[in-house]
Amino acid sequence: MKIVIAPDSFKESLSAPDVAAAIGRGWTSVHPAAQVLLRPMADGGEGGAIIEMAAASGLHRVPQAERDATRTCSFGTGELIREALDAGATRITLGLGGSATNDGGAGLLRALGLRLLDADGEELAPGGAALAGLARIDRSGIDPRLAGVAFDVAADVDNPLCGPRGASHVFGPQKGASPAQVEALDAALQRYADVVAAELGEDHSRQPGVGAAGGLGFAARAFLGACFRPGIELVAELAGLAEAVVGADLVITGEGRLDAQSLHGKTPVGVARIARAAGVPVIALAGSLGEGYPRLREAGIEAAFSLVPGPMTLERAMAVAAGELEARSADIARLWALAARSQAPG
Repeated sequence: MKIVIAPDSFKESLSAPDVAAAIGRGWTSVHPAAQVLLRPMADGGEGGAIIEMAAASGLHRVPQAERDATRTCSFGTGELIREALDAGATRITLGLGGSATNDGGAGLLRALGLRLLDADGEELAPGGAALAGLARIDRSGIDPRLAGVAFDVAADVDNPLCGPRGASHVFGPQKGASPAQVEALDAALQRYADVVAAELGEDHSRQPGVGAAGGLGFAARAFLGACFRPGIELVAELAGLAEAVVGADLVITGEGRLDAQSLHGKTPVGVARIARAAGVPVIALAGSLGEGYPRLREAGIEAAFSLVPGPMTLERAMAVAAGELEARSADIARLWALAARSQAPG
């Protein structure tokens, strides 16, 4: 029996490797002789620097009561890039997702030497809301080493920077933005996009994916010349997922929440696409199942299961996620054994 376990992270709770390990423990508790391959959909690989922006600018780093999408900024992610430059990196992969920011990557750019100025020539305060006062960009101090680096962006969303499907409207509320703040942030990002377009002679704000990570994708596209690839495609390639599923009996994937929106580039659907090409069935585990999740069968996910065994707070659910993943995996393994016995001759 060969089982491949390829989940995404459970945001604010468990990393992808931790999720994979918990599922693996559950399966082997029932089938100790099974060949279990862990292929977490997280960073890995050789030949370049891989930076997960959530490590420095992630939502999980800001307590719920302190979240303020108008002020959080991506400066820390820029510092990570600077460290990679110091280490001599010539290729950098930026993993976007799980951000606490809504500043269009302005903080990242400031960390790399860009100056964002108001009408009086003063530098803007950090955060997305301050971009409403942007008048001019000074690129003279930007780190010259960036010119010798190729950037790849791994992003699982196709949102533009602004508008109803933009960073502020779609992702701002989960970062603590009120309806009024969402409107203000969207207007501020539009101002930012307009000034950048005037400076560079090209408008990148409508490109798919630039709204990822609070608009950090926009900064990566406009100023770093980043090449965008679906996150699942890039990470699956680094993890060797296509090779791992060959000859497998089952693939188990998952993420914190599964619903109809998961069809738009989320990790479990990407994993299912790769597994389907190899003729391998897929089961998904999720912290919660939202509206429209049965549509995931269209993408090749045969069944999906929620971890939550009964009513509990979100904080409690996140705290017990590893144990519940292990338990659900063991339940599925037992069902798998029952199905195998029922199909056995005689």
